Amino acid sequence: MLGSMNTIPAANYAQTWPTGTRPPPPLVGDEREILTAFLDFHRTTFELKCEGVAPDRLAEKPIPPSGLSLHGIARHLAGAERWWFRIQFAAEDLPLLHYSDDDPDQDFEFTGADVAVDLDVWRAECEGSRHVVAEASLDDTGIHRGTGEPISLRRILVHMIAEYARHNGHADLLRERIDGATGH
Repeated sequence: MLGSMNTIPAANYAQTWPTGTRPPPPLVGDEREILTAFLDFHRTTFELKCEGVAPDRLAEKPIPPSGLSLHGIARHLAGAERWWFRIQFAAEDLPLLHYSDDDPDQDFEFTGADVAVDLDVWRAECEGSRHVVAEASLDDTGIHRGTGEPISLRRILVHMIAEYARHNGHADLLRERIDGATGH
């Protein structure tokens, strides 16, 4: 009978990632708590997708014709953290990561980069972003470099949650192609 089923057996829920610890975002909380918890949940999800993969395999681009790799996504996310939180919002005078006008795709197109160093840079940028967020109100604004208009910390947090969610989907596919590991 249509509509009479309203429970799902636990075995039928999507399977979580089999290793590592990742606390679920809270079901109830204020806006800051929910936004920052979801962003950290996605950051941890990405880190788990890279965990246990040999460094040379993190640079593999196993889904042609895509040029994506887990290593490249780590470089890209480090640059996104710096760009959105530290450069646009906090107005820190920092160089862009993995970018130049002559070579704008250095995050994904690279040779000889050290994955351990790049993951450490990503972790450091995440920590820098957390510091920026902790010191500001969600209503505080920075300047959106593309438009010159004000942009709120709230809007940046939502953007970064979407950025991580998108790239975690890519990471799911890449990791499954590398070694068959699956889960969310």
